[in-house]
Amino acid sequence: MSVQEIVFGFGAHSGIDEVSELLRMAQQADRDGLDIFSLSDHPYIGGRLDAYAALGFILGRTRHISGFANVTNLPTRPAPMLARTVTSLSALSGGRIVLGMGAGGLWDRISDMGVPRLSPGDAVDAFEEAIVLIKSLSGGGPPVTYQGRHYQVDQIEPAPVAAPPVWTGSVGPKSLAATGRVADGWIPGHAADWLSPRYRVSRQVIDEAAAAVGRDPGEIRTVFNFPGRITDRPLPATRDRDGRWIGGSVGQWVEELTGAVLEHGASGFTLFSADHSAPDVVFLGRWAREIVPAVREGIAKENG
Repeated sequence: MSVQEIVFGFGAHSGIDEVSELLRMAQQADRDGLDIFSLSDHPYIGGRLDAYAALGFILGRTRHISGFANVTNLPTRPAPMLARTVTSLSALSGGRIVLGMGAGGLWDRISDMGVPRLSPGDAVDAFEEAIVLIKSLSGGGPPVTYQGRHYQVDQIEPAPVAAPPVWTGSVGPKSLAATGRVADGWIPGHAADWLSPRYRVSRQVIDEAAAAVGRDPGEIRTVFNFPGRITDRPLPATRDRDGRWIGGSVGQWVEELTGAVLEHGASGFTLFSADHSAPDVVFLGRWAREIVPAVREGIAKENG
């Protein structure tokens, strides 16, 4: 995988009282050459910004950086309307949008929004149908009629805009298999990284499902949500007893991420603070200006 295909981003603030900080950090990341920012999507929390309203606002105030919901709360956003939203954002921003997709996790809160509760199996079925339908309603072509168990549309014109890449937050085997069949990328859950057993077992399910429908598993990128801290001096150990990355010096970050790409096939990293919250402006600056360029240089050097 070439250096151009590796994406580096960060998880952004999403509180209504953090709007100025959100915009400041997104614009700084844009200037510093980061590829992507992400926002959580929890519409049942009154103190949070609506993810897609915030994405449109930030994309309108930046020039290069892409955005995505990490991940979209699909049950509260019907697929045909979500298709219109993401293709519109793509048209408005020059293609700077990724569609993060989840089957729905916090069903007690989701159902509080008046959304009918689905069983885990039905939620995954709806998730796979939604991805197929959204792609069908993108890229132009004749009107679409789709009759699924969860979604039905009749003679709906696709948007004349390509569908954005779809990255999923799949966790369970059925959802992982759906990712292999129809998605373009995967964000491992529970901050699992390339050395974790969870990643290895889960990625195998994706790859096998992709191959079973004639897809090249290598085309499905893995983008890691990656928390940690940057220290001024190297740490004696960069991982805890459970093998989870805790951080280290700039050099230790660079060595770890370069190895993740070259040895383990990682294709992207979304930075979070050690407590899994949004990074502060200093942390983000060091990530964008010190770590990311050095990782890109290391990958380019190895690839010749």
